[in-house]
Amino acid sequence: MKISTAIVFILISSTYFSQNLITPLEKSDYKEFTKYEELVDFIKEVDQSSELIEAKVIGKSVEQRDLYCLFFSKGEFGKDISKLKALFFAQQHGNEHSGKEGALKLITELLKPENNFLFDKIDLALIPQVNPDGSEKNQRRNGNNADLNRNHLILTEPETIALHNLFNGFLFDAALDVHEYYPFGEDWDALGYRRNFDEQFGCNTNINISKEIRELSNNSFIPFIKNYLNEKEFSFNIYSPGGPPEKDYIRYSTFDINDGRQSFGIQNTFSFILEGINGIDYTVSNIKRRSEGQMFGMLGLLKYMHNNNSKIFDLVINERIKLSNPTNDEKVAIQLDHFSNGSKMELHLLSLKTNTDTTFFVNNFKPEVRSLTDVIKPDGYLIPKDSVELVDWLNRQNISYQNYDMKENDLIEEYLIQAIDSIDFEGDIVVNPIVEKNNICKIVSEEFYFIPTNQLLGNLIVTALEPKSMLGLVTYKKYEHLLRIKNTFPILRVIRNTKNCCSNR
Repeated sequence: MKISTAIVFILISSTYFSQNLITPLEKSDYKEFTKYEELVDFIKEVDQSSELIEAKVIGKSVEQRDLYCLFFSKGEFGKDISKLKALFFAQQHGNEHSGKEGALKLITELLKPENNFLFDKIDLALIPQVNPDGSEKNQRRNGNNADLNRNHLILTEPETIALHNLFNGFLFDAALDVHEYYPFGEDWDALGYRRNFDEQFGCNTNINISKEIRELSNNSFIPFIKNYLNEKEFSFNIYSPGGPPEKDYIRYSTFDINDGRQSFGIQNTFSFILEGINGIDYTVSNIKRRSEGQMFGMLGLLKYMHNNNSKIFDLVINERIKLSNPTNDEKVAIQLDHFSNGSKMELHLLSLKTNTDTTFFVNNFKPEVRSLTDVIKPDGYLIPKDSVELVDWLNRQNISYQNYDMKENDLIEEYLIQAIDSIDFEGDIVVNPIVEKNNICKIVSEEFYFIPTNQLLGNLIVTALEPKSMLGLVTYKKYEHLLRIKNTFPILRVIRNTKNCCSNR
């Protein structure tokens, strides 16, 4: 079979281009982080030079910088239903540069002929920089002084809104949120040690996310990525905040759903956080190794997804079907905590005195998340139509809602806020209202929107709208006024097809 001259030229040109493509960081000889304009020029260069990539602007930052996403596909992105759709995004925190630099390096790796096979089974959307405003100032927060990785529930910032709009458009099967962790600190210095892992991966930890997805992540992917990174001569750990050992407990990462990993994970997405080691005082120290470690972390996940395409695809599909078809008496955990299961954690730390690795066995280790309080998932919630802020939130989250058509056997439940106490949430104190739940018989249905829970965002809806939820809207200043002592909570619960409803409306 003959290959046309044009195809041969394209293949040769692509190979030459990928072999000679270098990132802005490499051009600076690893002495300067990539600036925004350099990033844009680099993205435009690869977009114009490779048929595998299409670059698009998906939104704008607070300071009106374009947010770029690169779509990798051998065909039309997202159209081949046999392929996994993956969303990788980096630098939500502007002073965590190695994720951005690793993402740009990943582009050059993916354009190499030896990695072309990945796109037989994967379509990848890659956002190298979510927070360009913070990056240009080398600061954690965005142009509104908001922490983007604590904004995924309330979605008030243009950068997180753009990210979720992209997710909603394709309903990605897998997601990866790329960060850095800071290994230094006074408590660690006093101990004489510090954490020294090149890369840490964190899985979904919220127990409202599919147990099967969490088990595949922990029991299959984690051993794979550990071996993969070790073979590349990068050290690995499961992302484990807390400590120092015996002074504070160590746990796996947060079960909150307001971050990039679990805001998508709560939709039964195969979702992770990647935490590379940060440099001293957020500088370019050791940036070559740091960016390469981040790149290999991302590349390793892609290779795992390629090798386990059918397993991940079927699992995500089936678990999302369950979200859209909840069973009777299904429960959602709204207050959770970290618990010990009796195991010890083997923790390798760097001695500041000898500059050698030392192994600790952590007794105060809490690897399990369990429910403190859960609620029966209702068939839906009612919110007042005149509550502009709640309606706006529904729209930002792409949650389906409709006019309320009251059925004969609808049971409507309301909460009376008796008092407002507090509860510890991973070291922070959040509100914990004391509530009394009552059935009500009469409402003006035309004044309410009905939010069904039999949708992909069903568990997020319950978590967000329950007044006792430690992860709910009421824990944010913007919505704290919804809790008023001796007043009814304005969001109502609807239980359908019940014999306990009022006989006369």
